[in-house]
Amino acid sequence: MKQSAGLLLYRGRGAALEVLLVHASGPYNREAPWGIPKGELDPGEDAETCARRETREETGVDVTGPLVSLGTVDYARSRKRVHAFAAPLPEGVEPRCASWEVDGAEFVSVQEARRRIHPDQRAFLDRLEAHLA
Repeated sequence: MKQSAGLLLYRGRGAALEVLLVHASGPYNREAPWGIPKGELDPGEDAETCARRETREETGVDVTGPLVSLGTVDYARSRKRVHAFAAPLPEGVEPRCASWEVDGAEFVSVQEARRRIHPDQRAFLDRLEAHLA
């Protein structure tokens, strides 16, 4: 099973809670759902290190503070396991498309995120809200 890891960045609380989603670039992804910044683990790399690296590579955001594990999900249609972590957006940083891999990086409300995100990643939104409650 392929292993990947990503980071669900958030800002605000309660009704003002927003999460960062990215959209994969390329014509074949035009209609693809959005998701958390993530990617495959390098050989010997742990999931937390991978999540930080992928977030930095895709959004330009370097998260050095503690992360909260949101567990894993297994994609229903492919043999892929995604490890996710959460962290607040570091102060004074604005995410951007920092790699050719993504053509969009946006903070959206949790309600909008539920509409846009890859269906198998919706559980991460639920787990983040439970963590912040």
